[in-house]
Amino acid sequence: MTLRNAVCRTSTVWIAVAALLLSPARTWAARLATASLSADNFLQDSQDAQDKEQERRDREQEARDREQEKRDREQEAHDRAQEKADRLEELYEDGREALDEDRYDKAEAKFDQLAQLKGPQTDAALYWKAYAANKLGKRDAALATLADMKKRFAQSRWLKDANVLELEVKQSTGQQVKPADQSNEELKLLEKVINGTGTPREKSRALFVLAQSGSAQGREIIGRIAKGQSNPELQREAIKYLGLFGGAQSRQIMAEVYATNPDPSVKRAILRAYMLGGDREHLFAAAKSEKDESLRREAIRQLGLVHGVDELEQLYQTETSTDVRREILQAFFLAGESEKLVQAAQSEKDPELRRAAIRNLGLIHSDGSSKALQTIYSRETDRSLKEEVLNAFFLQGNAVALVAIARGEKDPELKKAAVSKLSLMHSKEATDYLMELLQK
Repeated sequence: MTLRNAVCRTSTVWIAVAALLLSPARTWAARLATASLSADNFLQDSQDAQDKEQERRDREQEARDREQEKRDREQEAHDRAQEKADRLEELYEDGREALDEDRYDKAEAKFDQLAQLKGPQTDAALYWKAYAANKLGKRDAALATLADMKKRFAQSRWLKDANVLELEVKQSTGQQVKPADQSNEELKLLEKVINGTGTPREKSRALFVLAQSGSAQGREIIGRIAKGQSNPELQREAIKYLGLFGGAQSRQIMAEVYATNPDPSVKRAILRAYMLGGDREHLFAAAKSEKDESLRREAIRQLGLVHGVDELEQLYQTETSTDVRREILQAFFLAGESEKLVQAAQSEKDPELRRAAIRNLGLIHSDGSSKALQTIYSRETDRSLKEEVLNAFFLQGNAVALVAIARGEKDPELKKAAVSKLSLMHSKEATDYLMELLQK
């Protein structure tokens, strides 16, 4: 019996006794019985209420446990998917590297492993497996692999390459395209190399020469490839060269591809090509309207690299996502724009964004950023932000500023933090101050 129940029972008994003493004798027995019954009912109701409350709490806890188990399962599934994606990418890169080094046996093995994992690169893996097998003289194996690929991936963008390779294998010519020095050859020969069965490196070289030619026919060929009339690798390579050597017409082609192609890797290649061509306008448009946050952040980074400070400032003023605003602060650093970082470090209301601004100021090695950090430290009252300033000075290698803080700081924890960072710095100012402390 709980203390509460005992108190309730005792109180009820005394109430019953008082009622008996004040009532006529003939009603004592009846009233005593009624009082006793009321006490029992009260105690039972109280116990039932406690039991129901406990049951409710148990159900809520069970629901929370189930929800946590669900989140754990989802996280595990996500981790497994990411591990598989990383493994697939690693195999593909290893296979490509082996092709470039003419190690066809290794390339065949890597692409075979990749194909067996049945990931999104399976069609490409089968094509390159067949390519490597042909280079090793295993023509029957190459044809079997190509037949398997064409059967399983009837809509693959690698089919054109596969058909060319299949024809080459069947003809059993054994000839290898080697356009090592083709800069003076006709455009048709370059296009033949691009559409043929050369290695990725050979095709990339042909594309580069074609892009440098500056001819209308060359731009047309690269434009077709950039729009997807070839395999995805060659498409991304063509987009890069459009950014490097193209003008307004090339930017228009990329804008059309960006608007119509759902592949994030292609869109990312276009954003980087915009950066190579210094195209702030299209980068700004993508940073404002792109629905995929990872692509928005990519556009923002590229804006920083082309010094799109005004555009970044407009984005920062209208953006509501803390993660995206943090990316914009990083872009200000990429642009070398310390003034905007100083403004955010001093006036931003979100402490996390203030810390990000201070951190990026520490990555800018200039007198202006150093003075701004000193001002922020002297005015700041938040210890965590003052510690971030110490980290920024450390990133700058600014031992002079840290020594000044260590000498004048009254807060023992902050003084200790400054001295700790000085102990990791190999500079005369830091060493002299540490020796001075040892002699005290």
